[in-house]
Amino acid sequence: MNPYILALLFFGLALGTSITATSSHWLLAWMGLEINTLAIIPLMAQQHHPRAIEATTKYFLTQATAAATLLFASVTNAWLTGQWDIQLMAHPVPTTMIILALSLKIGLAPLHTWLPEVLQGLDLTTGLILSTWQKLAPFILLLQLPAANQELLVLLGLASTLVGGWGGLNQTQLRKILAYSSIAHLGWMVIILQFAPSLTLLALMTYLVMTSSMFLALKFNNSTNINSLATSWAKSPLLTATAPLLLLSLGGLPPMTGFMPKWLILQELTKQQLPMTAAIAALTALLSLYFYLRLSYAMTLTITPNNTAGLTPWRLPTTKVPFPLPTLTLAAILLLPLAPATTALLAL
Repeated sequence: MNPYILALLFFGLALGTSITATSSHWLLAWMGLEINTLAIIPLMAQQHHPRAIEATTKYFLTQATAAATLLFASVTNAWLTGQWDIQLMAHPVPTTMIILALSLKIGLAPLHTWLPEVLQGLDLTTGLILSTWQKLAPFILLLQLPAANQELLVLLGLASTLVGGWGGLNQTQLRKILAYSSIAHLGWMVIILQFAPSLTLLALMTYLVMTSSMFLALKFNNSTNINSLATSWAKSPLLTATAPLLLLSLGGLPPMTGFMPKWLILQELTKQQLPMTAAIAALTALLSLYFYLRLSYAMTLTITPNNTAGLTPWRLPTTKVPFPLPTLTLAAILLLPLAPATTALLAL
């Protein structure tokens, strides 16, 4: 793709998210979401492959449905209450509709079915943008909504953690596994959204770091399915040694960084007199941990058969490691000791 067009599309992504983040009016927020959607569609379809075109079409129809529902809900709220402000959503019906529309935009269960199929049709770079940057604008709107529908958000969050763990168990394609991982992480963020928004921001930032490093590691190894992970040790031994730690961090095991948001979220849920919700969320995390362990096993404890086709990827010249990869990988593994400082900052 022409670099000027690429720069224009990235500018559109940044502009759409910025408009949504800084607006207090529903029409401006809707406009930012639409700019965001229209900017990523050429990036998704740039491969001119039937799977990429199919994924782009599915993504466009899903996002258009969510945006139309959001616009209809905001107009309904203005009709019922006379208010267009995001923070003045007083009526429960348009508030519920907007929560469901934003859930469809980010891929929360049970409105998640488009996300694995779309992510599977994209390359890893565009999949990284879809899994990280495209989640920011809807989450900013969810954070601004008044605390009215706690039960709905908790149900959506629990369903997402369960579906995100259950759906990834029988997958062999890494992009689909990362899609279900994304659904599970989003569920953890939404569970705590109305009780402690600062913890949602912490979980979102941790998710962005871990997911970005995982996508970059897979892109560096050129791996798209579990079988191709067996050749990664010969191409990049150091990265292969740290990747299981990164996967365990995604699973939320101590002493990795991914343990910090889950630990604090479970603690806050028990403070809010929701021990059953905390127990169910912790148990559904074990489902996700299983397929992370599958990936760790395939990457470190298996060796590909020594036939000619299997040896070919090892002999190809390796590319230079991109700068963000080691930085993000270390951040995704080693930041748990900063938990007291992080909680102190969130309390300010």
